[in-house]
Amino acid sequence: MSEATMRETRTATPGASKEDRSARVAVTVFPLLVLAAAVIGFVFSPVMVGLGPHVNTLLIVIMFGMGLTLTLPDFKLVVTRPLPILIGVAAQYLIMPLVGWTVARVLQLPPDLAAGVILVGCAPGGTSSNVVSYLAKADTALSVTMTSVSTLLAPLMTPLLTLWLAGAYMPVDGPGMALSIVQIVLVPVLGGLLVRLLLPKLVDPLLPAMPWISVLAISGVVTAVVAGSATRVVSAGLIVFVAVVLHNGLGYLLGYLAGRLTGRSERACRTIAIEVGMQNSGLAAGLAAKYFNPAAALPAAVFSIWHNLSGALLAMYFRRSGDRHRSETTAERMRDGE
Repeated sequence: MSEATMRETRTATPGASKEDRSARVAVTVFPLLVLAAAVIGFVFSPVMVGLGPHVNTLLIVIMFGMGLTLTLPDFKLVVTRPLPILIGVAAQYLIMPLVGWTVARVLQLPPDLAAGVILVGCAPGGTSSNVVSYLAKADTALSVTMTSVSTLLAPLMTPLLTLWLAGAYMPVDGPGMALSIVQIVLVPVLGGLLVRLLLPKLVDPLLPAMPWISVLAISGVVTAVVAGSATRVVSAGLIVFVAVVLHNGLGYLLGYLAGRLTGRSERACRTIAIEVGMQNSGLAAGLAAKYFNPAAALPAAVFSIWHNLSGALLAMYFRRSGDRHRSETTAERMRDGE
């Protein structure tokens, strides 16, 4: 959900409590639907494995929906507040790939699962991070811009990092992966942005439905991935879950510390933590299934469920920890351009 969508929600719904309720529904119902999709994929794997060839189509729907929620003002922070965006995106593409590689080494994961964990770390930020940032009283506008920039950089960064870190585990077709990301990420996102720019009156009424369309598409991806690797779920489900929890949790922690060590404000630190920890695991699942094997997509499927649940918990923690950013000095706020 972009900042533009947040603004529309605030306009359409009087009172902060109703707005908060809507956002809470998004981060609590979504993971439950994705979890249900995983169960369906596992129980009915002989039937649901037929979804496999349609994963890329579902990803295109997700990314086109993301493009529809964006507007050109969502990118203005690249010019007005470049430093926190640079720090956040750099942390995204440094911390998560290296943490994924480290977790795979420490847990001594089999090659296909190790490659899958690393690929999740090399993916861009997930769009649900925008909702979690809003709930956490972080900087939602900054979150939207970081997600957008990391997504636009994905055709270059994701294949390069995957080739570097996962190449020791499995062969990686870097050019092929880059082309796939252009086709299923870059073109749909830019297409959605263009449609929103040219036909705002047609698109605006559809925006409230976009998060639900996206989560149904993500659920389809998870169902297909779990169905294709059902036997590995039984044999490696626990170790994959441990790897995902470590990967995601360390992403939050190190992302927050990256913000603190570079002198960012509390709100910016929260945003960077969320952006680093929450990945576009749907994209990672699709790429893993295409360029590795169905079992390599299992970590991404588990990550899809877990990072939404952990994101909701993190948002709750940040809200209950008090509005520490209110006590920040004027100089700190001016430094981040808030």
